[in-house]
Amino acid sequence: MPVSRKASLAGYTQTVFADFYRGDTQDRASEIVKGHWPTEAGEAAAGPAFLNRHGLSVGDRVTIQLNGRQLPVTIVGELMEGNAQAVDSNWQTLTHLAPTTQAAEYTIRLARDADAQRYIKAVKAADPSLRPALRHSDNTATTAVVGFASVFTVLLSVVAALGVFNTVLLNIRERRRDLGMLKSIGMTPRQVMVMTVSSVAALGVAGGLLGIPMGIVAHRLVVDHVGVISFPESMKQVWHLPQLAALVLAGATIAVLGALIPARSAARLTIAKVLHNE
Repeated sequence: MPVSRKASLAGYTQTVFADFYRGDTQDRASEIVKGHWPTEAGEAAAGPAFLNRHGLSVGDRVTIQLNGRQLPVTIVGELMEGNAQAVDSNWQTLTHLAPTTQAAEYTIRLARDADAQRYIKAVKAADPSLRPALRHSDNTATTAVVGFASVFTVLLSVVAALGVFNTVLLNIRERRRDLGMLKSIGMTPRQVMVMTVSSVAALGVAGGLLGIPMGIVAHRLVVDHVGVISFPESMKQVWHLPQLAALVLAGATIAVLGALIPARSAARLTIAKVLHNE
């Protein structure tokens, strides 16, 4: 059950909105990245945008002023994200600042199999002055990020395969004489193709082994410096051994797919054609 009030911080000129919560706050507590959710009077939590704007961090103390009263408050938690002008606290803190304040909004969590529409109709029938509304979780941003990452991954894979294709094609043209000599001493077209593809696959595996640690480091640097959002450590630990092994195999697969067509053309070269070009 939250209540929002326009307040101010002693020593700061920016407008501040303080949100005070009572009851079950596990949804808000689950968004804490550092520290803990405020449970005692004189405790508060805020998002990274608010903390950066006011030059604060977890453990710092500020003074909230509301309705002519003021109370020293300790920042005990950092939220994953939040309004740059808002700070969250609990009902005990509001009691010190505005003892007569009444709740204006309630958040109800229904059972998993409950009929939300039926509940809303029952509330309206019981008291027409109440205005119940469903709170839907908005996954638009998550869907957009996942979609963009997927498209970007496909494009990078295609570009990498084209790069391998171009490199192998140029390498075959430069080694036409060597391939002709190998064929003249008995190497079959299948052996030529296997030799070409396996050499590129080895480079793909080596590239994956080198690229994975660099990618992990780059991922951590980007996530830690987003600025307006702080991610908990549990959300940063996204790399697992099966996924890393799959990435190594993906590097080899991309290299093989890019080399297949040039390797096939190398296997079809005849000794007479090589000598003619020479």
